[in-house]
Amino acid sequence: MTPRGRMLENKAADLGVAPEFTVSPEMLDAISPSGDRGGMVLGCGAQGEPLSVSVLRNAPTRIALVGGLYLARQMAMRAMATGAWVVVATGRPAAWHALTRAAGQGPDGRPVPLVQIRRLTPVELPRGSEDGPLLVVHDGTAVPQELFPPRSPWQTTLYVLPYLHPQAASTVTGADLALIQRLPVGQAQLAERMWRLPHLAQQLSSLGDDMAVAIGPNVRLPIRLITTPSEQQLLGPVRRGD
Repeated sequence: MTPRGRMLENKAADLGVAPEFTVSPEMLDAISPSGDRGGMVLGCGAQGEPLSVSVLRNAPTRIALVGGLYLARQMAMRAMATGAWVVVATGRPAAWHALTRAAGQGPDGRPVPLVQIRRLTPVELPRGSEDGPLLVVHDGTAVPQELFPPRSPWQTTLYVLPYLHPQAASTVTGADLALIQRLPVGQAQLAERMWRLPHLAQQLSSLGDDMAVAIGPNVRLPIRLITTPSEQQLLGPVRRGD
């Protein structure tokens, strides 16, 4: 199975060995840990089984997230818990301050530099590595420009789309994984046409606030999202949109 086909796994899947990181006890208290063997536990399946997403891996990776600022912040926080560097490019920086609070402070009282919040302009990025993977969050319009394409292993770009737009078809269908929360009927029908998956519109338009559908190569899975008590203190209850 190629790396592109290994984005979403269940508990028993072969994910490869994850690197080890050291983070502060305060961060671990605030952020839920990642899944076993390198997968980030995002939620559970129909039978309550944990479902993991390989967000940080030894391949340039694209993830598209439609409809959920809440879910995007949660994924970024869980990536930080594994020791990843997180760069957020956004037009609404105040919405991402929870990540800075989650990272906490170092011994000198200054914020831990695991997260950078920047404007939506091109910038030189650090190079991701096994010891320091990089998650770049592109939180812009529904038709994002390719400002921070993943160019090397251990770099993942997460595109946060407020809604599904026809001109974003290449972004969402070309991603290694798309995570889609509930859509209005018209957008759900657009998604069905984009992916050419039967009954997808009905599925997407009837999701609960704590649900998402993961779509990738040979993958179409509903996920019930899970939020820990500590995450709820920082982000509030799990929900769609923001």
